[in-house]
Amino acid sequence: MPMMQALFNGLSGLLGFSRDLEKIGNNISNMNTPGFRGQAAFFENAGDGIGTKLSQDVTDLGQGDTQQTGTSTDAAIQGKGLFVLRDDNGNLFYTRGGHFRFDDSGQLIDDVTGYRVAALNDAGGLADFSIADLQTLPPQATTSVNFSGNLSPNDTTQQVTGLQVYDASGGLHTLTVTLTNNKAVTANDWLVSVKEGSNVVGSGELRFDTSGTPTPGFNSFNVTISGNGASQQVTFNAGTPGGFSGATQITGASSNIGAHAVDGHAVVGMSQVSFDSAGLLQITYSDNEKKTGPQLALAEVADEQLLQLGPGALYTAGPDVKLNYGKATSGHLGKILGGSLEQSNVDLTRELTEMIIVQRGYQASSRVLTVTDSMLQQLYSSTGGGGGG
Repeated sequence: MPMMQALFNGLSGLLGFSRDLEKIGNNISNMNTPGFRGQAAFFENAGDGIGTKLSQDVTDLGQGDTQQTGTSTDAAIQGKGLFVLRDDNGNLFYTRGGHFRFDDSGQLIDDVTGYRVAALNDAGGLADFSIADLQTLPPQATTSVNFSGNLSPNDTTQQVTGLQVYDASGGLHTLTVTLTNNKAVTANDWLVSVKEGSNVVGSGELRFDTSGTPTPGFNSFNVTISGNGASQQVTFNAGTPGGFSGATQITGASSNIGAHAVDGHAVVGMSQVSFDSAGLLQITYSDNEKKTGPQLALAEVADEQLLQLGPGALYTAGPDVKLNYGKATSGHLGKILGGSLEQSNVDLTRELTEMIIVQRGYQASSRVLTVTDSMLQQLYSSTGGGGGG
C-alpha cells in the first residue's frame, strides 16, 4: 500500500537523520580530544521507494593541527602512521593521540588508558617501549687525573685540595695532593704525596726539563684507591713530554697548579628525555652523557576506513585489515614531533552547519509522517471507518 510505505519512508528518514546527528554530536564532544578524527554517516537508497539506509561511517583522515605541550614524552605524527598500544592481554589498539608518560617501572604508557606503548625491535616487530635498563648509568671508577697549571721553581711546596675521584662501586674519595720541591736533591724535580684524610694512599715524582715541560718517565705515576673491598688504580698525568698543555715549571711565573679527574662518576640519573623525528628516544643524564633509547613503532593501514573506532579515540583492527609496522621517516608513516600533540581534526563550523541540515531533514521526515497520518485518517473517515450506527 503506497500510503503506508510513505509512513515507513518518513520513519526511515527520522532514523537516518538521528544517526547523522549522533555522529555530529560525537564529533563536537571530541573536538578537544588529541588525535581524534571526525566521522560522518553516509546513506544510500534502500530501494525503489522504500526509504534510506546507512551506507557506511566514513572517517575524516585529514591531519589535525599540532600543538606544543611542553611535555617531553608527548608525541605527534605528521603523516599517515598510527601509534600502537597493547593492553595486559596483548590486544592491539591504534591511535593518533600521543599523550604518553613513563610509569614507575620505566614503561612508556598511554596516559589516558594506561596501555603500553609499542616500540620497534631490531627485527621490525613489536616490543614494549621500556627504559628500565636506561634510567640510570652504573658507577664508573676514576682511572685518570690530569695536572694543569704551573709550578714555580722558587716555591717549596704546593697543594691541591678537594680532588674528587670515584671507586668502582661509585664511592666518592676526596684527596689532597701535596707537591714538594726536590731541587736540593734533583733539579726541576717534585715529590708528590696523595692523601685521603690523614692516610697517604700513594706517592710519585714529577720532573721537568729546562724548558719547563714534563720529561719522559717522570710525567706520570699511579696511585691505588681502595673502597668497598676493591682497589682501583688511578694514573696521575702531568702531560705529554715536551708539551705545555699539562703541568709546567716556568721560571718567572707564579704557581697555579691544579688537578682534575678525567673520568669516573657515581650512579647517574636521567635529567631529560625527548623524541627525535624518527621516534627514537634521546636520553640526557645528569652528567650530560647522552644515550639513545627505544624507537616508537608506527602502524600503516592499507584502508583506514576499515578500522573500528572505540573509546578514547582508539581504533581496533579486524582480521581482514592489512597492517604493516615500521618506523617514522620511512614510507608514508611520517615523522615524529616530540613534545607535541595532534589536535582533533573536527571543524566546528562545518559540524554546526551539518547540524542545521540534519535538523531540517528531521523536520521534513517528521512532516511526512504527520501528513501521511492525516491522509490515512481522512481516508479512514471517508470510508466510514469511524462511523457510528
